[in-house]
Amino acid sequence: MKLVVGLGNPGPQYAATRHNAGFMAVDYIGDRLGIRFDAELCRSLVADGEHEGEDLTLAKPQTFMNLSGRAVSALMNRFSLSPDDLTVIHDDIDIPLGKVKEKSGGGSAGHNGIASIIHEIGTSDFRRLRIGVGRPSRGEDASEFVLSPFEKSEHDEINESIEKCFSMAVNF
Repeated sequence: MKLVVGLGNPGPQYAATRHNAGFMAVDYIGDRLGIRFDAELCRSLVADGEHEGEDLTLAKPQTFMNLSGRAVSALMNRFSLSPDDLTVIHDDIDIPLGKVKEKSGGGSAGHNGIASIIHEIGTSDFRRLRIGVGRPSRGEDASEFVLSPFEKSEHDEINESIEKCFSMAVNF
């Protein structure tokens, strides 16, 4: 079984923000695979299905970004998963808008959701798909930037990134 977690913040006020790129990606994956987020488990909205014979659970922690690790750890314990079974999809301001990069291991690079996961599961050795959301303007607060919605002119690029995440996330 594989667990694919999209990071974001719950609530309609955050739905279209840069920080919710991970939620957007797992929603898209669920849509493509025809599976729905129809259950709550371990402080997460979850969708269960399969892809090419592999059991797959998609999750959107409802703990808010900075406490994502609590939900991820609980899900991993519930399903007896190892870090090798985990893929986390999240926003990254150090990657240009429209780009997606894969990474395994390493630090949090200042991302509080990733820092929380590393702390709670006790390792940084898990797969990450980092969605570029652009950089704040000089002098603009990074927290305010990631909690802002994408501009209309950015929609095509973010949608392309989310589509790229599909094939990257389901090809284990």
